[in-house]
Amino acid sequence: MSSGAWSTIANLFGSRNRVMNMRAFTRRDLLAAGAATAGGMALASQARANPSSHAAPGNPIQGKTEHVISIWLGGGMGQIDTFDPKRKGDPKKKQAGSYYESIDTAVDGVQVCEHLSKLAPLMDRVTAVRSVHHEMIDEHAAATNRMHTGRPISGTVTYPSLGSIIAHERGAAGDAAPPYVLIGYPNVTRGPGFLGARDSYLYLTDTSQGPAGLSRPDGITAKRQSRRERFLATLQRSDDPTAEQRLLDYDAAIRQSLELSGPSFSRVFQLDREPADLRSRYGGEFGQRCLLSRRLVERGVRFIEVSHNLNFLNGAGWDVHNAGIEQQHKLIQEMDTAVSALILDLEQKKLLDKTLIVITSEFGRPPEFDSGGGRGHQGTAFSCILAGGGLAHRGAWGETDELSKKIVSNPVSVPDFFATIFAAAQVDYGKNLYAGDRPVPITDRGQPIAELLG
Repeated sequence: MSSGAWSTIANLFGSRNRVMNMRAFTRRDLLAAGAATAGGMALASQARANPSSHAAPGNPIQGKTEHVISIWLGGGMGQIDTFDPKRKGDPKKKQAGSYYESIDTAVDGVQVCEHLSKLAPLMDRVTAVRSVHHEMIDEHAAATNRMHTGRPISGTVTYPSLGSIIAHERGAAGDAAPPYVLIGYPNVTRGPGFLGARDSYLYLTDTSQGPAGLSRPDGITAKRQSRRERFLATLQRSDDPTAEQRLLDYDAAIRQSLELSGPSFSRVFQLDREPADLRSRYGGEFGQRCLLSRRLVERGVRFIEVSHNLNFLNGAGWDVHNAGIEQQHKLIQEMDTAVSALILDLEQKKLLDKTLIVITSEFGRPPEFDSGGGRGHQGTAFSCILAGGGLAHRGAWGETDELSKKIVSNPVSVPDFFATIFAAAQVDYGKNLYAGDRPVPITDRGQPIAELLG
């Protein structure tokens, strides 16, 4: 339970006077006092060059993925410097092209940049979708929303994130586990939108501590906590039954908060239980986040987002304008180390075919260099990565021109990319969700890449 939720219950039940008068409280009072705290955790225009590459409407495809680990590279990963390398450029001469040399991979004809040396031999388990595109302005907030919800920002409806939709449709894969965990800072773009708080996320920002919201505040002993739980149960029994969904969701939030704050679920965050050599193979804090995501999969969490926009090694992260590009290779190497370790770890535990790894960013980078030697933003052609999940991997899908600036075959819209993830994860990508009485197509009419799911 979040610290705010603990405080709410303490305020309602913490003194003898309030206990003596608790018949005056109703579930509505509890909702009004605690609604602001409940959101802190989760519970429960381009024509297609090859239309036949997408599933036909009315002929749904279903994969066998049980879990999704979504790795978010905040700032904008440059596809031309990672998974879609082209001829070498020169920032000093303002000659467009890749910043690094290219290397061969396990898949004939597919190359990646030289700093992806650990992923290169694993590309037969990976597909770099090189032809993703969206029409959003090349601005971080709008594009981040697009890549999390599959939709442009709307003034009339708040759309749910990919993680919340999968949580809503599939629920947790194990008992006493939340369906959706965010390893990073909370943000509305990651949230449940019109689906409601039940399909939000549990989050943490530090793998050495776990979710702070599941820890009792200082001074709240186990005895005091037990007393509060009895008071809460009495309150709930004294109120009339309700069919109001907001109240039912809040009650469900309290119940699962109490379950998750126990020692059984807390053990999943104790990374020191893992062998030291394995932890070392994953690398630093980002790698430890990826290791934790594997442990969460084992525990039954359905969807985990892992953010890589932390502890940036180049002062700018993936947003490599100007001199930020000079140390970009360190970020690429950190990702290479962590993701390759994750793939091999999942494979060793026979979880790779059940776990889809997704790597996304808000947009890519153009081949030209800016005045400071870095790169601007490009949403018209960029790469997103799929690995594992039982897909028919081929190293790469879609093709861009000689400078990774324009798509020349198999364009994939954001809704199409989302539909591919949904199909893999056994979610009906053709159905409607409902914002009140308003039907909302789950993927904005996207169609999955059939060849990856065959």
